[in-house]
Amino acid sequence: MAKKTKKPSNQIAANKKARHEYFIEETYEAGLVLQGWEVKAIRAGKMSITEAYVVFRGNEAFLFGAHIQPLLSSSTHVDPDSIRTRKLLLNRKEIDTLFGAVNQKGYACVPLEVYWKDSLVKCKIGLAKGKKLHDKRKTLKDRDWERDKERGFKQHLD
Repeated sequence: MAKKTKKPSNQIAANKKARHEYFIEETYEAGLVLQGWEVKAIRAGKMSITEAYVVFRGNEAFLFGAHIQPLLSSSTHVDPDSIRTRKLLLNRKEIDTLFGAVNQKGYACVPLEVYWKDSLVKCKIGLAKGKKLHDKRKTLKDRDWERDKERGFKQHLD
């Protein structure tokens, strides 16, 4: 029997904390405007979005707080700023929808993951509503219950 080759993951960085802190209601795919040294650093896996969030200025969306650690061998004529604000590329209709929800309905817009799509870097952003403490506890309890149920079912089959 031949070994199964594992398909390489396109995921660059994930924000696991966002799914714990928020109810994600809708997701959108946005492009990122990056500089050359940032793309090199992302290819090396030097990106983190755990503290990042989406900000709206004018009629544009920006990713704020995403950290890209510059490589030592990156370009010498550019002074890299690791936490600069990066523009998100979305359609006008998507920006208007997100902007309206964030301003009027009390939602937040958070990045969920950054990944490669062909040779482009994409960011999955989510329209999210904050969880209360009891909601977080309920989510953990449900997850544990499902895990225990699966274990019991597997043991019962053996």
